[in-house]
Amino acid sequence: MSKRSNFIFKGLHIVAWVILVGLCIEAGGLIVNFIFSIYNPDFVQNLYQKLDLSEMYNRSKGAFFGMYSFILIIAMLKAHLFYIVIRLMHKIDLSKPFNNYVSQQITKISYYTFFIGILSHIARQTAKNLLHRGYVIDDLDQFWADSQAFILMAAVIYVIATIFAKGVEIQNENDLTV
Repeated sequence: MSKRSNFIFKGLHIVAWVILVGLCIEAGGLIVNFIFSIYNPDFVQNLYQKLDLSEMYNRSKGAFFGMYSFILIIAMLKAHLFYIVIRLMHKIDLSKPFNNYVSQQITKISYYTFFIGILSHIARQTAKNLLHRGYVIDDLDQFWADSQAFILMAAVIYVIATIFAKGVEIQNENDLTV
C-alpha cells in the first residue's frame, strides 16, 4: 500500500472518530433533553437543540414517548453504526483485507444502515400522521430527513459486503490450493 493511500486511510479513521464523538454527544444530549422534558419542562429551552415537545406531552403522552423513542433510537443506532465502522478500521489489515471478520462487519454495517433508514422512514410517516391530527412537529423533521439516503446507502454497502464475502471465499480457495 502506498504512503498516500495509508495517509488517506488514517485521515478517514480520524474523520470517523470525529463523527462518532459528535453522534455520541448528540445522543447523550437528546437523552438529557428527554429526561428534562419529563421532570423539568421549563428548563428545556436551555438544553441541546431546544427540542421542546411539552405541548405534545400535554396533549398525548403516547405521541410524546413515541416520537422521542424514534429520536433516541435513531441517534443511538447512528452512534453504534460508527462504532462498528471504527472497530472495523482498527482491525482491518489492508495488505490482506479479504477475511471473515471484515466481511461480517461490512454486512453488519449494511444491516444497521438499512434499519436506521427504515426506522427513520417510519418515524417520518408517524410524524406526518401526527401533523394531520394537529400536532406541531416542525422541530422533528431534522431527525429523519435522510431516511432515503440511509436506505440507498444500505443497498450499496450490502453489495460491497457481498463482494467481500465472495472475495473471502476465493481467497480461502486460493490458500487451500497453494
